[in-house]
Amino acid sequence: MKEVRFEKSPWVVHFNCNSCNGCDIELLACLSPLYDLERFGIVHVGNPKHADVLVVTGSVNYRNERVLKNVYDQMPHPKVVVAMGVCAATGGVFRECYNVIGGVEKVIPVDVFVPGCPSRPEAMMDGILQAAAKLDEKRRNPNVPAAVTTDTVVRVPTPQPPKPADETPAAPAKPMEKVA
Repeated sequence: MKEVRFEKSPWVVHFNCNSCNGCDIELLACLSPLYDLERFGIVHVGNPKHADVLVVTGSVNYRNERVLKNVYDQMPHPKVVVAMGVCAATGGVFRECYNVIGGVEKVIPVDVFVPGCPSRPEAMMDGILQAAAKLDEKRRNPNVPAAVTTDTVVRVPTPQPPKPADETPAAPAKPMEKVA
């Protein structure tokens, strides 16, 4: 395993926009002794004024858009935003709802996207570690933009199901015969 070192311990605050709580439960699993996110020096805090990393779960709607922006504005610079799960990235299953704006990046700049529904704790940890590395880069070089462009966004890969070996279409089914 690659050794991870940070200039300062990143402090993380979590904001649930409008999710089913699947990502929230998995994020709490990252803090449990099984995954132990704190072994990397990453601490979960409850106040955005003390946080370096904002982890957002759920899709943004018109009711929480202002609150999300307010939480983001309360964080000191430099700061990093992680969109956790497909709902935070695109709106997910809620994207067609009348009150849903979409993903987090429509309101605040996002640095790291973590895919999944819900995201696996391993992917979440990898995404938070990548955000912490981005935070260190911003601390060393204040000219780094607030968020990266879409062609350089770090996306955590998720396992894909194996593709079938034979891609030929199946023969049409025969009509059922009457049994006497």
